[in-house]
Amino acid sequence: MHMQTDICIVGDGAIGKVAALGFAQAGLKVALLRPSRGTSAQAPSDAWDVRVYAVNHTAHALLSGVKVWDALDMARVAPVDAMAVQGDGVHAGNLGFDAYGARVGALAWIVEDRNLNQALDAALKFASNVKMVEGRATAIEVNAEAAKVILANGDVLSADLLVGADGGQSWVRAQCDIGFDYRSYGQRAIVTNFACEKPHRGIAHQWFSAQEGIIALLPLPDNRVSLVWSAPDALAEELLKESMPQLAQRLAAYAQPALGALTPLQPEVAKSFPLSLIRPHAITAPRVALIGDAAHVVHPLAGHGMNLGFADVDALVRIVAERGAHRDCGDARVLARYARSRKEDILLMQLATDGLARLFGTDIEPVRMMRNLGLNLVNRLPVLKRRLIGHALGKSL
Repeated sequence: MHMQTDICIVGDGAIGKVAALGFAQAGLKVALLRPSRGTSAQAPSDAWDVRVYAVNHTAHALLSGVKVWDALDMARVAPVDAMAVQGDGVHAGNLGFDAYGARVGALAWIVEDRNLNQALDAALKFASNVKMVEGRATAIEVNAEAAKVILANGDVLSADLLVGADGGQSWVRAQCDIGFDYRSYGQRAIVTNFACEKPHRGIAHQWFSAQEGIIALLPLPDNRVSLVWSAPDALAEELLKESMPQLAQRLAAYAQPALGALTPLQPEVAKSFPLSLIRPHAITAPRVALIGDAAHVVHPLAGHGMNLGFADVDALVRIVAERGAHRDCGDARVLARYARSRKEDILLMQLATDGLARLFGTDIEPVRMMRNLGLNLVNRLPVLKRRLIGHALGKSL
């Protein structure tokens, strides 16, 4: 088989699927390449997914534009009405944001990975311009006219533009010889869900601890919260060996005052994944554009890694759609414009998350005092606070 399309997307995650829908809505023919799907054990449909995303306003607008937001199971989506950040030590600093002060209905929305992907899969079934292709890519060939993806079975996908949406270990990026800087944070993110004794009131809580890492409890519908604990590797190993009630007991020192006792949700499960910083030296190559984790991997402390990917999609789809009739989708000028449009946003997020991870990972008392003073100072400066909120929301305030 030799398939000719406008866009070929490699990657089966939410970012690749949203990109496919966006390009199709712009009137382009899309091939979405995903690995062959085997049979795997499925979690009970009513179980709460431990992988969740804090969807900001840019992502919300994008998902609404491709008719996916309203297809979500909204009974499983929780708005974030406020955020409470606390430092560590005796004189812990505090920083708070709320939707009322930002003049928005919600700061963000907590969405499960499974809920999001189910809505995306349903939308793709009705996208006549999108062809789903299953297979394993083995090579990429690029010439002046097209980018070709060669599959293991000999099939060829040929497109004006190849989009790499295949994650932090991107095969597309490697095939294009795009180098990258990598640094491990020496941490693992522990994720799971709990029921809380007291109402969370839509507040996302985050605690910084130099010794125990960064702990976040995000609101889920009803009295439920989702844990994202960025723990040092040694501590992460301990946490993964403990029972869920033991993990809940560890969290009591942080959660008890605001949320009361935590109870593991059934079925009890905790997952983990390593944390690292990945900075590719470029997000484009001839007839190739990278989006999502293929283009950048940041620390999850701000909860905006996925939002950064959605902003990639928003920019790439818009720029390709506005390219003009005399240029094809993979035109070098189009790709250069995409790279320029994303440079500042990506750099700011990388600097912010990396800087905060380093700052709050230092267990030296003078540094601890300065960062707590910094939290308190920002909390008292409305102009700076408004700018921070606006950047997190993905909109100007």
